[in-house]
Amino acid sequence: MSGVDVVVIGAGAAGMMCAIEAGRRGRRVVVIDHAAVPGEKIRISGGGRCNFTNIHAGPKNYLSANPSFCISALKRYTPRDFLALVERHGIAWHEKTLGQLFCDGSARQVVEMLRAGMQDAGVELRLGTSVDSVERGADGFRVAVGRDTIACRSLVVASGGKSIPKMGATSFGYQLAEHFGLPLVPTRPGLVPFTLDEAALARFAPLAGVGLDCIAAHGRTRFAEAMLFTHRGLSGPAMLQISSYWREGEEIAIDMAPGQDVFAALRAARAGHGRQSLATALSTLLPKRLAQMLGEEHGGGRNLADLGDAALRKVSAAIGDWRLRPLGTEGYRTAEVTLGGVDTGALDSRTMECRTVPGLYFIGEVVDVTGWLGGYNFQWAWASGWSAGQVC
Repeated sequence: MSGVDVVVIGAGAAGMMCAIEAGRRGRRVVVIDHAAVPGEKIRISGGGRCNFTNIHAGPKNYLSANPSFCISALKRYTPRDFLALVERHGIAWHEKTLGQLFCDGSARQVVEMLRAGMQDAGVELRLGTSVDSVERGADGFRVAVGRDTIACRSLVVASGGKSIPKMGATSFGYQLAEHFGLPLVPTRPGLVPFTLDEAALARFAPLAGVGLDCIAAHGRTRFAEAMLFTHRGLSGPAMLQISSYWREGEEIAIDMAPGQDVFAALRAARAGHGRQSLATALSTLLPKRLAQMLGEEHGGGRNLADLGDAALRKVSAAIGDWRLRPLGTEGYRTAEVTLGGVDTGALDSRTMECRTVPGLYFIGEVVDVTGWLGGYNFQWAWASGWSAGQVC
């Protein structure tokens, strides 16, 4: 049996950050992951360029049963802190819309930065290694891995959630939390495309591949971003964002012409070009294929001159206040994150340590803190990993 100070389960963003910080404090750290390489979610993020943080990250950008839980970690390790780390390693970056920061080059640069940080801090990385069992003893924990058992005083669980199982996502972290008697908030896929019923799919089949800017709303929550019609339903940033707030059977509202008075535009077109078709008039406001479909559904073969105000208002509502009840989502297969997880009531918000199990920490996606699309979840990983790394 070997012995160390800290075992970190999971070589993702949060786990590697925690290991670096603990190692810099002189702690003997081992990071264990069943994957063959570290940081796979980092590698594929942002289209391979890694949307590594968002300069606007704050508690309003996160979902949790306790919205205040994330405040401490996010204040103590900010987006500016991680950006400074990126710049110290000479990684070129740029800002896209809404405060999203990306690498100019490959996301692999961020993975290599973290891997080098672990090496410099003396962290041992064991890849392709599965944890068979974890038990608590009088002086810490016993982590069984194959023929070896690693004794440690601190155990950090950074095993992620259920999203994208083809990349090795499992429920291990939740099972471990239950093993130690910690409560869980029910999990579900987040930041995930919507699916539609057969009738809706048949209706929108000609629109597959059409994208447009929109405002997606669920209750008082609104996102002004792009949406995309797909062969399975609706995707794009606006749909992914609102999916985290939606529950099965509920309705979402979509404004497909944000900032435009569709009714006024159609009335003006009717006054100036009465012989024009509805589809032609709508094509100045919407993508051509969408305009054609709505024009045929609401106008038939009639000209604008043949459509009264009531008909134009109906078209306007269908565009500006489209009410939709999705069939469901594509699930964990394509979800970018997992909502829910280890109940934050069981953790100390400054350290991520379990209140009832000293020496046991949960960080990153496995915890019931889920960010918006756009670098927020990475910032939670960095901040929660950094916080645990200061004390574990």
